[in-house]
Amino acid sequence: MGWFDKWKTGLGAGKKPVPDGVWEKCEGKGADSHLGCGRTLYRKDLAANSWVCPSCDFHHRMAARDYFTLLLDNGEYETLAENVASADPLKFKADKRYADQIKSYAKKTNTTAAFIAGYGTIDGRPLALGAMDFDFAGGSLGSAEGERIRRLIDFAQDRRWPLVIISKSGGARMQEASLSLMQMAKTSARLAEFSEAGLPYISLLTSPTTGGVTASFAMLGDVIIAEPKALIGFAGARVRDTIKEELPEGFQRSEFLLAHGFVDRVVDRRNLRDEICRLTRVLAPAAVA
Repeated sequence: MGWFDKWKTGLGAGKKPVPDGVWEKCEGKGADSHLGCGRTLYRKDLAANSWVCPSCDFHHRMAARDYFTLLLDNGEYETLAENVASADPLKFKADKRYADQIKSYAKKTNTTAAFIAGYGTIDGRPLALGAMDFDFAGGSLGSAEGERIRRLIDFAQDRRWPLVIISKSGGARMQEASLSLMQMAKTSARLAEFSEAGLPYISLLTSPTTGGVTASFAMLGDVIIAEPKALIGFAGARVRDTIKEELPEGFQRSEFLLAHGFVDRVVDRRNLRDEICRLTRVLAPAAVA
């Protein structure tokens, strides 16, 4: 092609488009949108760093299953209660039918509820592990999620294993109304029995952990760990605005909660495995597979 032809077609005509999923901008989502340094990061490098920005240490949202890979030996684990699936007992319909939304979430996440329950080993020691999946209905708590949590606690208690639950949730699922709210009491009561059995429960709070999840199992850990700058609270910004009061800056962030005694640790995600190893060795020294 001659220069005249290039002038007609444009010098950039041969530029190849960049495929989706190659780059990730360092910026938060939702209530975290003001966080991050704005750098454009190679997505594979970010994933290799546990989705923590190597420049500013901002913790991007990480998928539920990635926590299993991060924490458990060789990233190996078995899942539990996968047959417990979200349903539509109230035949709820708003802009969309809830039943159709469930199908859409299931297709997107390759799971049928917003909680993944499983088990594996950490430093050779057994661990029961569960994680909320924010990509499924914003990690909201419904009947299926509550039942999966209950079964995970049963599994851990039967074997006298330590339990870790990772929260990332918008709260109770409105499409299930009182059936969703009931899961707050159900999970809390079951954890009380777990505690009475003398077994340790470690709760990990990631961003965001809000609503009914915060008001139930997320804040009931014997040890409560939060990731840096995680949004943790009960009411969202629009609800808070209704009280017309000036609130302390960052009062729903993990560092503020640590300073005021609501959480026990703020731990960088890259150090979580070592932290949980230490805690389970101290709190559950007799646990065996």
